[in-house]
Amino acid sequence: MSAAQPRRSFRVRGLCCAEETAALRRELGPLVGGEERLTFDLLQGRMNVSGDEATPEAICQAVARTGMRAEPWAAEAPERPALDPRTLGTALAGGLILGALAAHASGGAGWLRALGLGGEAPVPALPRMLYGMAVLASGWPVVPKAWQALRRLRPDMNLLMVLAVLGAVGLGQWLEAATVSFLFALSLVLEGWSLGRARRAVQALLRLAPDRVHVVGGCSCACGSEDRPAAEVAQGTRFRVLPGERIPLDGRVVEGEGEADEAPLTGESLPVPKAPGAPLYAGTINGASVLVAESTRPASGTMLARIIRLVEEAQDRRAPVEQKVERFARIYTPLVLGLALAVAVLPPLLGLGSPSTWFYRALVLLVTGCPCALVISTPVSLVAGLARAARHGVLIKGGAFLEAPAHLRAVAFDKTGTLTGGRLQVAEYRAVDGTPAREVLALAAGLGAQSDHPAARAVLAQARAEGVVPVGIEGIRLLPGRGLEGGQGGALWLGSSRLAAERGAGSQDREGDPRTLVLLGQGDRVLGRFHLADALRPGAAKAVTDLRAQGIGHLAMLTGDRPEAAGPVAAATGLDAFQAGLLPEDKVRAVETLVAAHGQVAMVGDGVNDAPAMARAGLGIAMGAAGSDTALETADIALMRDDLSRLPWLVAHSRRTLAVIRQNIAFALGLKALFILLALAGHASLWAAIAADTGASLLVVANGLRLLGGTGRDLAA
Repeated sequence: MSAAQPRRSFRVRGLCCAEETAALRRELGPLVGGEERLTFDLLQGRMNVSGDEATPEAICQAVARTGMRAEPWAAEAPERPALDPRTLGTALAGGLILGALAAHASGGAGWLRALGLGGEAPVPALPRMLYGMAVLASGWPVVPKAWQALRRLRPDMNLLMVLAVLGAVGLGQWLEAATVSFLFALSLVLEGWSLGRARRAVQALLRLAPDRVHVVGGCSCACGSEDRPAAEVAQGTRFRVLPGERIPLDGRVVEGEGEADEAPLTGESLPVPKAPGAPLYAGTINGASVLVAESTRPASGTMLARIIRLVEEAQDRRAPVEQKVERFARIYTPLVLGLALAVAVLPPLLGLGSPSTWFYRALVLLVTGCPCALVISTPVSLVAGLARAARHGVLIKGGAFLEAPAHLRAVAFDKTGTLTGGRLQVAEYRAVDGTPAREVLALAAGLGAQSDHPAARAVLAQARAEGVVPVGIEGIRLLPGRGLEGGQGGALWLGSSRLAAERGAGSQDREGDPRTLVLLGQGDRVLGRFHLADALRPGAAKAVTDLRAQGIGHLAMLTGDRPEAAGPVAAATGLDAFQAGLLPEDKVRAVETLVAAHGQVAMVGDGVNDAPAMARAGLGIAMGAAGSDTALETADIALMRDDLSRLPWLVAHSRRTLAVIRQNIAFALGLKALFILLALAGHASLWAAIAADTGASLLVVANGLRLLGGTGRDLAA
């Protein structure tokens, strides 16, 4: 899909599983320029159309031909009745069936014969009419979809159900026809309910952040504040959060000390201490203190907003296992239809029984072969897995990336901001070539003021701590992997010893110092040296140990820092190998080598320098809070709390999700195989087959929704 193409969204009523998306692809593909122009978000019931080949009216008309209804997407969904028409029709069908049974039984047949258990009894006109009305009440949403499947010669479960119901009516099996139609409609209602539950788990995020902000005026007291809509509060605005309130915006504490409950957003089980300088996140809960903070992002750019936006887009990327199930269903359904036709025709021709007997068995086979439980088993589990991960601070951008961690064989880590806290501090600095020390610091801070690199932030923080005002420098430009330059002709520069060598400043003696060296220069002269120290991120060593215990064979570090700084970090975390002094293109080549050697590889990073390597790896994982926007957009998964313990959690969660999907597929196929044998042997009825299929759908849905539960820390084992 081209990023330059316009993209329009539509709300589709009745969109709840892969069968519907397949029907929409077939109907709309030729209209919009190809099926690849269509993507679907089952969570929101949304269809995205890339390109402008078709008008919205034509798209809505095409959707209507599939038996669904579309309307242009609006941010706020229109009010829906407590019971939608499909649910009402299903409930009405159930009542009509009970009424028909009562009428049949009271007419002299008795309950056993009316149920078909005490011998056949003719069905009088009134019960027949009630059964027919039940078929219509529960089957009306299915008929347009079945017709489209027949018209395009692409049989699906809707066509199987319609054929089975019509066949039962033709045989005079009115109770079974109505029961099959009712149970199939009930299974669709329950399927929609299950997806709705997963949808509500994600939509609950929307209600985390309040829509009003206590904006602080001249002072931080209540009298100096006013309430404003969060969407109207600009970055850099000060706001106040009262005890127990939800925090409305991302920000940084400027006054007050206390704690915040970040569990709703990150899964952190303990309150997080907050003091001046500490970050706050929209949607988390303030403790018992009044905090004054300065917003660091507008409402549309908060961590919470990014989570919501990216989770909504996650359905565009389907997991390989989901695609395999869908491809299998496309082959499986025509095979079932062909087998049913053979069962109806061949045995009577061979003199093995009456045509009506084998026709009935063929109908049972059609119902048994309905792929409903099989088709729904995968997307429900994936949606539940995505929602569970989002609730625990792991943002996964699609089903494809939820499956990938289960197959990891190697993980590559960036160093600064990933394995280490990324909060470098100036341990020592000194002037060179006679330049005054405070002038060196002022120039370095001026260059670093427009960069979010940890080294630049450390220099700027040192200047603020000493009360040194950064020098205003124009034309500052980022040199990826090397540093910054600015001033007239880029004469001033701040960066690594590699940059110093490029500028002709000669080799810099590091004397085996493991600290990070940053140099300030002008032209070919070095003006100052800054030695920066960084601490290992808490939990980094344990995360590496846990990943190795999960069978991931190779754990490495790829860093642009020098070997003297990288070596101690690699040793402290227990990594198998490290490569230092890498430019972004060097990291890409290193990742390619790992992919060739190990297959499925993840790259974990936080900065612009890591984005190319993350894009090349089979799985890109970004540090969500400390990470740059480029890294977050490139990554497939983001750890929203920068908590490396989430990595082994992610691998375990991915494996558990795949295990649940395999359980569902095995159960659905096993049950169908059993009922096919029973149908061929004449030991299964229509209503029993559809009841089994409905039961299977319920069981696989319930099994998939188990992924929504748990404490968030129960998967690491």
